[in-house]
Amino acid sequence: MKKSLRLGAVVASVAVPTLALASCSSTGGTTSGSTSGVSSIKVVIAEYSKDHTKTFWDAFARKYQKTTGVKLNLQIINWNDLDQQSSTMVQTGNVPDILNENAYASYAADGLLYNSDEVLPAETKADIIPAFVKSGTYKGKFYGMPDLSSARALFYNTDLFTKAGIAKPPTTWDEFTAAAKKVTALGNGAVGYAQPLGPEEAQAEFAIWLFNNGGDFKKNGKWTLNSAANVKTLEYMKGLSVTDKVTQNNPGSTNRTDGAFSLFEQGKAGMVVGFSPLQGALGTQYPGVKYAIAPMPSGNKAAPQTYGVTDYLMSFKKKGNESAVKAFYKLYYSPTEINTWIKAEGFLPVTTTGLKQFGSDPKLKVYLDTLPNIHLTPTDDPEWDKIKGTIAQNIGLAIAPNGDPKKFLDDLQAQAEAGK
Repeated sequence: MKKSLRLGAVVASVAVPTLALASCSSTGGTTSGSTSGVSSIKVVIAEYSKDHTKTFWDAFARKYQKTTGVKLNLQIINWNDLDQQSSTMVQTGNVPDILNENAYASYAADGLLYNSDEVLPAETKADIIPAFVKSGTYKGKFYGMPDLSSARALFYNTDLFTKAGIAKPPTTWDEFTAAAKKVTALGNGAVGYAQPLGPEEAQAEFAIWLFNNGGDFKKNGKWTLNSAANVKTLEYMKGLSVTDKVTQNNPGSTNRTDGAFSLFEQGKAGMVVGFSPLQGALGTQYPGVKYAIAPMPSGNKAAPQTYGVTDYLMSFKKKGNESAVKAFYKLYYSPTEINTWIKAEGFLPVTTTGLKQFGSDPKLKVYLDTLPNIHLTPTDDPEWDKIKGTIAQNIGLAIAPNGDPKKFLDDLQAQAEAGK
């Protein structure tokens, strides 16, 4: 997800120097704490924000070691580098004990991960929101333990809307295009829609639009990447920049965090797809930007679909580390830890107890009400890891002036089917 305010996706990414690769000691001697079999575990965490990620996990590592006697070797990697670096770790045998990522199924398919029956307390699994248990389940076993979540909605600048004579947020794609054109016509650097289709998390941007046009990545267990609805969606997204010219320049190379969100935070964008961390930033760092939040407009006159994201804390099977992994999950999923982490980063809960705790915040109501029924990507399919990577890296070319949305999706469909 990259906070993708990942400020850093819900679904997250800002650059800090990658920490030196922590040495992994998964065959160490018995510890003096409650966990035996290893003297340390390697934990790789995605960087959601410069302000909070390292602070929380450093404190967690100290508490974990004090509780278990096992050292937690922590490595924090920004989202733009995480996929490549974590894949390299696994391929070279430098496997982490715990990995924070937004896809897990390919590792589960290779038999590399613990499932919940092996390492997760039963009461913890029962507390996790069922939609996230489902997204983390591969072939009947729960492998993808969620760390946090987000749900997306349409943010719009009320000052720009007023100046452009727009009375209400758009509910259809025709209304969306018309509103974006009116905002762009204001000039002075205004853009109707800040469109992030750079490599940070372009699959999320594509997902929320295709979900709201009756499309999906899979239906009835089969890939539907090049369905007519999806082709129409990507052609519409291309048209926003190429034909209607209502986006910023070069949306195919614009990331959400340092591009689209930045435009909205500066008061230059009329609309952007956002989520709770953006709302938090607007409230604290950019209070001069007047905005409101609405459901996504529909391309097929259906009820708005809410796109949701969760990231995972998956655990790799390594000699002697099972008890240490159990202890990690037990500590992390304690309400004082997981909800402190989620609140600090500005995301949404993944547990029913978290829903109750966060429910008192009226600013989160628009998101919390949708969590039990959010629309997620097919993270339970091992091929999704590769598909999302292809989308993130190459969809920008498909919506460029000389791009071909249908060919891109046909090629993507062929890639998915060949992987089976």
